[in-house]
Amino acid sequence: MSKRILPLALPLVVALAVLVLVPALLQASGSGYLFRVSITAMIFAILAASLNFITGVAGLLSLGHAAFYGIGAYAAALLATQHGVPFLLTIPLAGVAAAIGGVLVALPTMRLVSIYFAVATLGMGEIIHGTLLNWVDFTRGPMGIPAIPSFKVFGLDLSGNLGSYLVVAVVMLASLWVLHRLTHSYYGNALRALREDDQCADSMGIDVVRLKGEVFAIACFFAGVAGALWAHTTGYISPNDFRFGESILVLAMIVVGGLGSLPGAVIGAVLLIVLPEALRPVGDVRMIVVGCVMFFSILLLPKGLFGEVSALNLVRSSFGGGWKAGTARQSIGWR
Repeated sequence: MSKRILPLALPLVVALAVLVLVPALLQASGSGYLFRVSITAMIFAILAASLNFITGVAGLLSLGHAAFYGIGAYAAALLATQHGVPFLLTIPLAGVAAAIGGVLVALPTMRLVSIYFAVATLGMGEIIHGTLLNWVDFTRGPMGIPAIPSFKVFGLDLSGNLGSYLVVAVVMLASLWVLHRLTHSYYGNALRALREDDQCADSMGIDVVRLKGEVFAIACFFAGVAGALWAHTTGYISPNDFRFGESILVLAMIVVGGLGSLPGAVIGAVLLIVLPEALRPVGDVRMIVVGCVMFFSILLLPKGLFGEVSALNLVRSSFGGGWKAGTARQSIGWR
């Protein structure tokens, strides 16, 4: 019984830590800078988890993920500044806009595999970035969009450090929960089959093309949500926030954390956001230290800090009843 209690209590412990313990410590410190770092880490946790869903679970290497992050940010910023839409609507609408962009990008690339798919997504990402940079009449181009309103719901101003933190934390936990349920389900098993051998998956009756389009839409939706949170918490966005370098940073997060592992993606995001900030006292040498940490983590732990096998074992121990072999058939997840 004790072996089951600890895994089942783990999500509750994590939620309490994120929603109660961490904000209490940050509030006691009185540092707005620490709040800003924490909010950024949570936004990138959503972004890393969404890319992990494409690359780690489905095996589709995407090099243009920051572009959909940018679509979400610009959608939220334009809706809020030009049409006065409240953030309770701009966040899901930004996700929908990014998902539509993801599907439009995915459709012509569905027949591509391996490095060819990666290069195609890189090209599409650069096209989107170029559009944000040069469509001045719509996006204001390199001037960016200023004065983006922060969070306000039912007349309650949540623009302060604590309010912004709690809004981002709630959205992050909800996003991770949805991606967790999708990853560790029959649908997630189909995605892993697609990753291992798409031709074999096709021969087993899995609609590979449709599945690729769906996974791209889902992942881009959450990338758009992350972009909307970024826009509302920073108050200003520009095309420089969504360059190719951001895509590589997010890819590094899921590789360091562990490809295919949702906890690994979150750990990688927190590590690569918090570590450079924690090392600011050492000056420019900090990026050398960060590079060494990334290099040695991959060298010594090639499967990541919390790899897919560890994540699957954790899920099986947490929800053992849904994974045990029955008398008539063997369960492989929950429906």
